[in-house]
Amino acid sequence: MTEIALTLLDGLLVTVLIGLAWTTLESQEPRRGVALFIAFGLVLALVWARLAAPDVAIAEAAIGAGLSGALLLAALRDEPAGPSVVSDNDAAAPGTERARRVANWAVGLLCLGLALVVAWAFADALATADPTRLAGAVLGRLAESGVSNPVTAVLLNFRAYDTLLELAVLLAALLGILALGPEPAGYAPAGPVLAGLAGWLIPVLILTAGYLLWVGAHAPGGAFQAGAVLAAAGVILRLAGDRGAGLPRGVTLRVLSIAGVAVFVSVGLALLVAGRPFLGFPPAWAGVLILLIEAAATLAIGATLILAYIGGRPASWEPTQASHHETTATLRNQP
Repeated sequence: MTEIALTLLDGLLVTVLIGLAWTTLESQEPRRGVALFIAFGLVLALVWARLAAPDVAIAEAAIGAGLSGALLLAALRDEPAGPSVVSDNDAAAPGTERARRVANWAVGLLCLGLALVVAWAFADALATADPTRLAGAVLGRLAESGVSNPVTAVLLNFRAYDTLLELAVLLAALLGILALGPEPAGYAPAGPVLAGLAGWLIPVLILTAGYLLWVGAHAPGGAFQAGAVLAAAGVILRLAGDRGAGLPRGVTLRVLSIAGVAVFVSVGLALLVAGRPFLGFPPAWAGVLILLIEAAATLAIGATLILAYIGGRPASWEPTQASHHETTATLRNQP
């Protein structure tokens, strides 16, 4: 594409992104707002792809648009039909609607002013900052990281503490999900079209997740992208009528959920015992240790995101409960 065409594409993407963000916030109908939010996430994924960040684009499409949109739609499914957005009191007061519009425009202008101030501060910082930036420092020590992808080197080696805390946040979110109580009812078995689609799409998603995990050492990819794709496969299974969304049962599911944090911390403690700093990988073993951590993190991220979509403690979480339910169902089906 020519430079003019790329400039026009960038301008169109920015315009559509801002327009979708504005209409999403202004929407008074919840379902319309969720649909616009999903569209916003898909366009944002295109923006990340245009910025040469395909790994972030995949995560945005799978989590920002896909999983988040599915969560919002599932919440709306269980939401009882409420009264009209405009109440009788609002209809009786002619000035109420005008005041609301003035307030909305005032908030929008304040946000625009804040964005301009932040943009000016960013431009000023770029002009006055030290020319030796983080990218140069990372590339200068990339050979010590065990991987050739600078993003993976930062996330899993140079700033491994940040990634460990991100996994810990996901684990804390999972504990909150389990505290919500039993899961809501699942979906009815899928028809032939969705069942056939899931039959060939699920293996493709699993293979894609494995590829993203492996390629993350030297190209865009990694645990978070692979885990998001695995979660997308689980969401499709759930929508197709598989109540367990492809998750294992009992102790295996529990181990899977904590695997990311557990392996991360175990590697750090093993390095301490070996006389190195916590998460201070030796260059000779850095690649192997990073792959081990990312593999465990992929499984944990995928399981956590699927459980977030399920929205409660699944029947398969407790081993005794799961076996009791299966036994009861078997006895009921017997003549």
